[in-house]
Amino acid sequence: MENKWIAIAIDGPSGAGKSTIAKLLAKELAYVYVDTGAMYRTVGYAALSAGIDPTDAESVVAMLPSIRVDLAYDNGVQKVLLNGDDVSDRIRTPEASMAASAVSALPPVRQFLFHLQQDMAATHNVIMDGRDIGTVVLPHAQVKIFLSASAEDRARRRYDELVAKGMDVAFEDVLADMKQRDYNDSHRAAAPLKAADDAVMVDTTGNTLEQSVELMKNLIKERLG
Repeated sequence: MENKWIAIAIDGPSGAGKSTIAKLLAKELAYVYVDTGAMYRTVGYAALSAGIDPTDAESVVAMLPSIRVDLAYDNGVQKVLLNGDDVSDRIRTPEASMAASAVSALPPVRQFLFHLQQDMAATHNVIMDGRDIGTVVLPHAQVKIFLSASAEDRARRRYDELVAKGMDVAFEDVLADMKQRDYNDSHRAAAPLKAADDAVMVDTTGNTLEQSVELMKNLIKERLG
């Protein structure tokens, strides 16, 4: 039976603007936005909070049965819950980002979140962003986009975001973290970051947010006919 729901998969490296753009597009198109990166950040954050090294695979996997990750929507704004507790802001630190990169390399963690992600797409029109949405999670998505920008451009956006939240960070550190995360994500054994064969490549280097959203919106409408 053909799926009556439409799925839009947006993949790409850290800091490419996937979440921000997907969120705005979902609002305009009245789709449900699913931030898979936030789910991995939540697992990474759970490990850090429990005093577990996110690179300690055995301990991270042993922790999984004790946690529940949920997405909730409050006035259209997505909130990420860890065992019922809203951790949306706490998972946005550089530490949580690197922890997410470590735990997302573990097949049991990917399996743990995989069903939740697929269930969302089986019951709603969704825009889902991440690293392996078009290749693994939603291989039959009607629209697949691989969104990227230069490492410097992405680090600048992430740096501005963190500074706006009052965090004391150095641009050089954010850039180094970004390059390390790119390497980790594209070299991991489980579902490495790569573009699906049928994905449309979009580079937003130098674009304003408005330009990127408009570009993606036109592309999606064109693809859906």
